[in-house]
Amino acid sequence: MADARSELIQAVAHDLDVAPLDDEEIDAVLELAGAAAHGTGDRTAAPLCCFLAGMAAGADRVETLKRVRINVKEATS
Repeated sequence: MADARSELIQAVAHDLDVAPLDDEEIDAVLELAGAAAHGTGDRTAAPLCCFLAGMAAGADRVETLKRVRINVKEATS
């Protein structure tokens, strides 16, 4: 049985007609969110940066997330 997070991700991906996040992508999103929230001290930065990364992501979603996370870390150091 899948957990609630997996079920939600599957449902949202299906509704948006996009591929669901795989484990590597989930880790990359959570790392980006952590960098944005902890780097700024403002947890609202996390979903905003993740949304921007999602808008920019093309075929290589993980690489886009990693690039945005590096930019967030540099900007908040």
